[in-house]
Amino acid sequence: MELFVVIFGALFSVMNPLGTVPVFVGLTQENTVKEKSQISFWTSFNVMIILFIAFFGGKYMLSFFGISIDSLKIAGGLIIASSGFALLTGKFAEHKGMKRERVQKDIKTRSEITLTPLAIPMLAGPGTISLLITFNQEYKEISELLIILGAIVFTVASIYLILRSSHLIVKLLGASGINALSRIIGFIVIAIGVEYIISSIKNIIQTL
Repeated sequence: MELFVVIFGALFSVMNPLGTVPVFVGLTQENTVKEKSQISFWTSFNVMIILFIAFFGGKYMLSFFGISIDSLKIAGGLIIASSGFALLTGKFAEHKGMKRERVQKDIKTRSEITLTPLAIPMLAGPGTISLLITFNQEYKEISELLIILGAIVFTVASIYLILRSSHLIVKLLGASGINALSRIIGFIVIAIGVEYIISSIKNIIQTL
């Protein structure tokens, strides 16, 4: 149970579906309720496929490019920490490459938004992918792998529920409420990134 909570907390914080809510609302403001539900489902489905590919196939990518796990953790930690800073400063969408003009442009091509920009890079970005590759390298037991897969599915289900309820969330919390929550999550995300960098540096020092 402890591992499940750790994995879910890390994934949810780094992916930050609450930070995606304003973008989702902007992209789906002209859709019907049924269409919004379908977009939420297919976005979540695409995210799950991307996460599974990253988790199971990431180690082969590391081997192909000759990248060590410590190098990946440092690079991933920097990306994760930068995402946290973007959340703290209220520039998460810009950090993900989602400027206002980009949102307006993507509204006209709604049929494609479930994969990009919603699934990639808003939710399953480089920080999330590096996190999953690291988990795959650190946890080898079958029971641990099953727990991680369960945490991934639970995270994706949470994303679906949040996206499907995004318009309601905006009404209840407003922009200021969402920004406040995102900044709290941003602090946690920075701590996760820093922890990954510190643990990697410790491992490198110990092997010298």
